[in-house]
Formats: sequence, C-alpha cells, structure tokens
Amino acid sequence: MLAMDDIFRTEVDGIEATWRLHHPPRVGIIKVYNTSENLPIVAFGPDRCPDLAQARMRFPKLEKLWDAVRHDFWCSIMGGGTG
Repeated sequence: MLAMDDIFRTEVDGIEATWRLHHPPRVGIIKVYNTSENLPIVAFGPDRCPDLAQARMRFPKLEKLWDAVRHDFWCSIMGGGTG
C-alpha cells in the first residue's frame, strides 16, 4: 500500500531525481544526482524541497527528468506503482 511520504527515485539519461510523495498528493524533490558521473547536482533540506513546478522553473534543462517524475507520480497515486 502506498503511504504518503514514501521515497521514490526516477532516472532518465543518467540523471536521477529522488522525490517524496506528500499529502495532499504532490511531489517534493529531495535531490538530483548524476549517476553517470557519480556526482550530486542539487540537494534540498527537508523543509525546502521544491515541488515539481518549482523544480521545472529552477532547472529547465532537466525537462525530460521532470516529465518522467510526473509520469511516476501519477502512476503512484493511481495505484500503478512507478515505471
């Protein structure tokens, strides 16, 4: 069963977003990591996690990643898991 505040990971082209599902249902981006180069891109404190819209505005070059996070988010809240 899906619980609010579960942690999820979504990866596209070697860039991974770690995010949390908050209540009411929304995404909170925790960190973004370059898995190809083993380097952190950005991390946020627990009370400073941007939602998906804010992340898109701050990091527009990661559009494909944000699209994948949105897909995983909807799969999660609709009961289909991620992927």
